[in-house]
Amino acid sequence: MSYVVIYNNGGHEILGKVTLKHAMTMLARDVARVRTSTGENFGPFLRPTSLELQRYIYSRWIYQRTGQAPYSKDALKLRDRGVCAYCGCRANTVDHVVPRCQGGTTNWLNVVLACEPCNAFKAGRTPEEAGMTLRRPPYAPTFKDIFHPRGALIAGRAGQEGPRRPATAKRR
Repeated sequence: MSYVVIYNNGGHEILGKVTLKHAMTMLARDVARVRTSTGENFGPFLRPTSLELQRYIYSRWIYQRTGQAPYSKDALKLRDRGVCAYCGCRANTVDHVVPRCQGGTTNWLNVVLACEPCNAFKAGRTPEEAGMTLRRPPYAPTFKDIFHPRGALIAGRAGQEGPRRPATAKRR
């Protein structure tokens, strides 16, 4: 699914992102105009990569987002850049460092992304019990870490994938 970045009128403030379908609806309703595009036609409009609102929106809520970001799977994918915390290959599952069966909770400091082989090998054990090491410790990101204009979401690095694990690679 592709996303489109929304700028406030004037083009200096990023308000967030919307799906391509929502962006096309905004263009059809004349709520926004294309700021940048891929150059391809998408119906009567150019396919946008960013939109600028027609009217200025006072966005006090942006400036209130200074503390810790709330936990979500999407935000976790952005924080970990889609890379397995154990081997560095492309990750597609969520792993609890201290497993839930051992009393671990689902929060920023206990959750990392992991590939299926690493997650299955670790199973209901801690990394120490499984003989695995975390490449980087989990941390609680701020809004700027995840949603900053030069961060992962806006720059398009959220979809970056780590190297694929060869089919013959040995598991730990």
